[in-house]
Amino acid sequence: MSHLDRRRGRVRAAAVMGAGALGLALAVTAGATLLPPSAPSPAAPVAGPASAGRAEVPLSPAGAAQTVSSLRERLKRLPKDHQAWAALGAAYVQQARITADPSSYTKAEEALNRSAALAPGDFAVLTGRAALAAGRHEFAVATGLARQAITANPYGAAAYGVLADARTQLGDYAGATKAVRRMMDLKPGVASFTRASYDAELRGDVREARRLLEAALRDAFAPEDVAYCRYYLGELALRSGDLQRAGQMYDEALRAFPDFVPALAGRARAEALGGRLDRAAAGYADVVARLPLSQYVVEYGEVLLKLGEDPGEQWTLLRAQKQLMAANGVRDDLTWAEFEADHGSPAEAVRHAEAEYVKNPNMAAADALAWALHKAGRSREALPYAKKATARGWRNALAYYHRGTIERALRRDSRHSFTQVKDSNPRFSPTMPALARFS
Repeated sequence: MSHLDRRRGRVRAAAVMGAGALGLALAVTAGATLLPPSAPSPAAPVAGPASAGRAEVPLSPAGAAQTVSSLRERLKRLPKDHQAWAALGAAYVQQARITADPSSYTKAEEALNRSAALAPGDFAVLTGRAALAAGRHEFAVATGLARQAITANPYGAAAYGVLADARTQLGDYAGATKAVRRMMDLKPGVASFTRASYDAELRGDVREARRLLEAALRDAFAPEDVAYCRYYLGELALRSGDLQRAGQMYDEALRAFPDFVPALAGRARAEALGGRLDRAAAGYADVVARLPLSQYVVEYGEVLLKLGEDPGEQWTLLRAQKQLMAANGVRDDLTWAEFEADHGSPAEAVRHAEAEYVKNPNMAAADALAWALHKAGRSREALPYAKKATARGWRNALAYYHRGTIERALRRDSRHSFTQVKDSNPRFSPTMPALARFS
């Protein structure tokens, strides 16, 4: 059987799973502290897509299922245990992230509603609802709920984590930094150090981002935590063009936790950027079969295009995911703005990008809107958004490439922007833009 046949078989398997991409899904750290003694604790964070930041979810689908099962058994015996209902809601939010199935959000909502009926002002309920809102990309709602949770319990670090994630998506970077610092004061550890690392990275301080990830790694004991930290150290290396270091970190992540899908995706990404496209395609086929997140599906499709193969099955899977997400209350305009600008309709890209930017005026949304407007022939309108996307020093080669291309189209001086592309990531490939987006 050829590698193409194997890939097609895996794509069909992924489609049968009926999974949906989650885009910017965020989960709540509170689940671990809320679980009753009889239930296993959720594991540490998993990687999220482009602008999601670094939020906690269990890494193992089996572990997530066990957590849900244990909580459901407890609630059969103690149906008025509001903390168990809240923990079940948090577990479902987390399960949505690791299975790429947004139908778990509906189950989370039901569980959190049960908990709220028993204890409407409880910290765990409010934090869980904030995480659910964030998972559905309702970041303004998530911010309000997280603030209510903090009012209920000013010492609850989990709510500050959700608040930091939501503020980042809303483009309130100063507010996100403040929330991250408070989280670190309350509970220094993997969850807070990794968020602080992401915050530093968005400021362009890659050295500080690496230092904080190394601090998180020193604090990591569970294999899942170690894998997570190693993975993001790999991502930092990859985005600076150091494929050897990136590959080493991905391998170490997989040695710590062999089923960590983001590290498998990292390997495939490194193979693609290193020009080993057949190996990259085989890797992505495995990744998409395990976890068909939109980012992985688009990356796989771009590798197939680079190989001269038809990515149609991937685009079909992506559109099926869109429908499944919408049916479960998740709207991911950012993914579709990026996809349509690169592989579809510029007009549709503008529509999605404008909708995303109105809700979440962050740097990723500004970059998406700039590129969509440029592809639609509206480069003059695009330039202010391209400038906003690069204004804070974020070392994102793709954003600088977009800005430089827009400047060149307007006959402006683009040398600085294209220099920043090379300085940020010498391995950047404009023919595979999804591989350059932050994971």
